[in-house]
Amino acid sequence: MNYRFQNLLGAPYRGGNVVITQNTQLISPVGNRVSITDLIKSQTITLPVQSSSNIRRIAASPDGTFLLTVDENHRCHFINTARRVILHRINFKNTVNAVKFSPDGKFIAVAAGKLVQLWRSPGFKKDFFAFELVRTIADCEDTVTAIDWSLDCKYLLVGSKDLSARLFCVEKLKDGILNKPFLFLGHRDNVVGCFFGYDKKNTNKVYTITRDCYLFSWGYSGNKDGNFDENDGGISEPAFPGTPERDGEGNMDSGRVGNVKKRKDFDGKDEGEEGYLHKERWELLRKDGFMQSPAKLTACDYHRGLDMVVVGFSNGVFGLYQMPDFVCMHLLSISREKITAAVFNEIGNWLTFGCAKLGQLLVWEWRSESYVLKQQGHYFDVNCLTYSPDSQLLATGADDNKVKVWTVSSGFCFVTFSEHTNAVTALHFMANNHCLLSASLDGTVRAWDLFRYRNFRTFTTPSSRQFVSLAADQSGEVICAGTLDSFEIFVWSMKTGRLLDVLSGHAGPVHGLTFSPSNAVLASSSWDKTVRLWDVFEGKGSVETFPHTHDVLTVVYRPDGRQLACSTLDGQIHFWDTIDGLLMYTIEGRRDIAGGRLMTVRRSAANSTAGKCFTTLCYSADGSDILAGGSSKYICMYDVADQVLLRRFQITHNLSLDGVLDFLNSKKMTDAGPLDLIDDDDSDAEEGVDKQTRGKLGYDLPGSMPNRGRPIIRTKCLRIAPTGRSFAAATTEGVLVYSIDESFIFDPTDLDIDVTPEAVEEALDEDQPNRALIISLRLNEDSLIKKCIFSVSPLDIPAIASSVPYRYLQRLIEAFSDLLESCPHLEFILRWCQELCKAHGNSIQQNFRNLLPALKSLQKAITRIHQDLADTCSSNEYMLRYLCSSKNK
Repeated sequence: MNYRFQNLLGAPYRGGNVVITQNTQLISPVGNRVSITDLIKSQTITLPVQSSSNIRRIAASPDGTFLLTVDENHRCHFINTARRVILHRINFKNTVNAVKFSPDGKFIAVAAGKLVQLWRSPGFKKDFFAFELVRTIADCEDTVTAIDWSLDCKYLLVGSKDLSARLFCVEKLKDGILNKPFLFLGHRDNVVGCFFGYDKKNTNKVYTITRDCYLFSWGYSGNKDGNFDENDGGISEPAFPGTPERDGEGNMDSGRVGNVKKRKDFDGKDEGEEGYLHKERWELLRKDGFMQSPAKLTACDYHRGLDMVVVGFSNGVFGLYQMPDFVCMHLLSISREKITAAVFNEIGNWLTFGCAKLGQLLVWEWRSESYVLKQQGHYFDVNCLTYSPDSQLLATGADDNKVKVWTVSSGFCFVTFSEHTNAVTALHFMANNHCLLSASLDGTVRAWDLFRYRNFRTFTTPSSRQFVSLAADQSGEVICAGTLDSFEIFVWSMKTGRLLDVLSGHAGPVHGLTFSPSNAVLASSSWDKTVRLWDVFEGKGSVETFPHTHDVLTVVYRPDGRQLACSTLDGQIHFWDTIDGLLMYTIEGRRDIAGGRLMTVRRSAANSTAGKCFTTLCYSADGSDILAGGSSKYICMYDVADQVLLRRFQITHNLSLDGVLDFLNSKKMTDAGPLDLIDDDDSDAEEGVDKQTRGKLGYDLPGSMPNRGRPIIRTKCLRIAPTGRSFAAATTEGVLVYSIDESFIFDPTDLDIDVTPEAVEEALDEDQPNRALIISLRLNEDSLIKKCIFSVSPLDIPAIASSVPYRYLQRLIEAFSDLLESCPHLEFILRWCQELCKAHGNSIQQNFRNLLPALKSLQKAITRIHQDLADTCSSNEYMLRYLCSSKNK
């Protein structure tokens, strides 16, 4: 039951900005979560913390220790990325369009609406309110869009929608008067980015980039006249760049940007002599166009060390330019949708691009013109998923007609199949681990080869049908698919691809289809309120029928094939004995799954009647528990024997999705409907997937509400890994992967007063490894078990393996599978596994059901090591051949 959130697959990016820390750690927002990708190890993790809505902006401290996230509700989380915990929370009250740490990490600049707030970075301070507001800048006339710090942290460059950029001095004057900014004018559209340019670490340039695809280069001359007017004590706004100004005597001065005069401070020195940047005479050096009209500039970044600018446009084109001469290094198109993020890494050799509408994230090395990372999620909701038999791969199918295969350990998609022309509704991995089946509404069932990445067989019907369920027998000889429109089950031969039989008898869509793990009996469920068993090989038609009082939504076999579970529209789960044909148990789950109110329903979640049923079921690896999910924010886990709810997993807290809130807020209800839906329809939001039509299936469950606004949270498919260590859920947020927490939990197997860690140490000191291992297994403490395993001599392994009691076999096998993935002593652990199988082979065969999850974990670890060694040996073989051939020459 100790399942914890581990990762989020199927959606690497959904909008907002991205940052790179430590030169190789890519941090990107995914809905209301944050994903961290290690570009060197090619692994991605998703932090377990959640925001209240979709994350809009993120910022990382210079050393990468802290992460600041701001969501659409203006709520901010200050996160420790190493510990993956939230340290502090704050609400900025206004929409945040930009946020950035100072180079020394002491301050945070936040663009909240028209204001720029400077906060002292809280770090590890344990105060009640750790955020300290240092200064609020309210000089901008419109929303602030861009922020940049100088290297010495004394100046702040701010761009806004008022067609100007401002240079602020963070420090105060000696008389306590706040420094007024210098204005960079002349822009004709919103300022998207503003950056300090550097020459040998001296700030002598400013770059401002506008939405209408222009780049302005600003510089200052050697004359350091202050910008103060002694009549009003403030800064007079400069005129349009290049416009001559008249001095006090009426003469023209074309070299001045504005009226500037000197003013003395308390020490009698000219403040201009102190070298304040915002008092310098800044001039427009050049104005360059990117020549991408009518496209708009949507993302940009500047690398100080290389003096290079990268920009992204709304037509999917990005450009890389060398400054200050504005030389185009690269101009390429990566998609047809707008680029919403473009950023350099610390060294400047990698460029990262994000496309929110496509869910696409790219890391490109511009010198070698090669991809470091190329990931894209599903465009629409994920409908189905399945684990490979060794639990290393996870396949997903969605409404975007694509099938993607992911590596569970790394979280990366390594192949995408796009031959289907309509939504993918069902997936199934064959027992050989190298063949994947997919069913679609386009009327085809396709077989995919995961060695050559091709569609090697297509199963069709004489007339067009829409398939919504899929199953294959254990031998892999027969493929079955259920239809949505004709209510039939089609049977094909896997070897020949011929249609063998058409099973008729259902009077509704066949949404559930599964083969028994122990024999060739096929179980099907339909909206005609029945579950039918079929003998496919004998061709006798329907063998038995289990009637129900409501529509049956799905059906699944227990791993040993002796029990059948199905869910009905009234929210109940029925368990049938497949041998005697009797109803064993019934679980009433309407109250358990109830949660989340749709915005179109003017009642609370407790009083709502919609969506209180399970649409997907999945047994645990040992068959003792069952997972259930549906049109709700909850996934329920039940104990089958006692029919009790063990745990409820809330899949999200994201208020940007519909169906998360439980209670009705009457203040947001108007005569025209919910206020949130009205705001969504009238908003001009361009990023993310919130404006897309989620899903395109032509059917829905009876009584379900149509989605007229934001995406509705639901769980469409649940699958547990054959190892039993993790399970995956296809939800509106993406594919959520939950795994058993590896942290120590005190759960002794057989404890008495003499079973203590001190007893283990004493047995090891007395050279009694057998006794020490048994005591550690009874304590069930992972570190002690592994210590005792390594204390055994290789010659003593057969004797000690045969003396281990059967009840400790599962725990010992789990320890071996964990060691194989982490320790270098490969031969030693494999010797242990071999001797354990020799000594307890009969017991393992007789009780395979209880040991199956642990054995699957061991098989997964051995298979992974075998693949790694095979690749290494293959590369070494070719290297040796090359060296031998070069030596002979």
